[in-house]
Amino acid sequence: MAKRISREDLPKKLRIESKQDAALKDSDADRDFGWDQESAEAALEDNRHRLEELQYKLYADRRFGMLIVLQAIDGGGKDGTCRHVISAFNPQGCTVTSFKAPTAEELRHDYLWRIHKRVPPRGEIGVFNRSHYEDVLIVRVENLVPKAVWSERYEQINRFERLLDESQISVVKFFLHISKDEQKKRFQARLDEPGKNWKFEPADLKNRAKWNDYRKAFEAMLANCSTDHAPWYVIPANHKWFRDLAVSQILVQHLEKLPLKFPKPSFDPAQIKIT
Repeated sequence: MAKRISREDLPKKLRIESKQDAALKDSDADRDFGWDQESAEAALEDNRHRLEELQYKLYADRRFGMLIVLQAIDGGGKDGTCRHVISAFNPQGCTVTSFKAPTAEELRHDYLWRIHKRVPPRGEIGVFNRSHYEDVLIVRVENLVPKAVWSERYEQINRFERLLDESQISVVKFFLHISKDEQKKRFQARLDEPGKNWKFEPADLKNRAKWNDYRKAFEAMLANCSTDHAPWYVIPANHKWFRDLAVSQILVQHLEKLPLKFPKPSFDPAQIKIT
């Protein structure tokens, strides 16, 4: 077994640096950096408790917010990540938004209009299960707009995310990386288990047939839009237990970097007497 990378060092190993090429190899989706399932699940529980504490302080402070972006190929584990990691947050201060195909009204606006409306306010955490990046992914692969249009969006998105960062909304982005064989296993499980049939869409097979095209689109997204103010992390996600550990550790470190503090009361608690 490979030497275990400490959980504190995982974020640095998984982060895509600005303008770094991001080659998405199937073999990399299986990496565990020396971790085993038992140890990863124990560390995840520690991180979940820490995330709960940090969110409570973020909610009280009200000076900072966080936007978490989840992207993946079909079957990549976005819903599972919400279930096992994001559920550590109190739903009173955390909202998950799943972006589907734009409505007629949304298509009448610029592509970021519907996105900006769902950005969390300061004091809260927002999660995008799919996001504005669909406009350089499915739009590119399916030729929904000309290349001259979608190719400009990388820089537009970078400017949008810089605006959020300058508004004290931290942007943390995760690409959940699975292999083609792993996707096949997950699709088959959805067909074999009646309780999972609802998760399968025949259109998923159409997208699977364009695996290489989507991979190129994901690689371009990572290379063009991982910035100091809004980094991308590529999470090996064949092992769900490692995915959850890595995502939770990265979120802990990003929240711990914020100078969070409880607001001072406008009164002297020692002078209050409750009869």
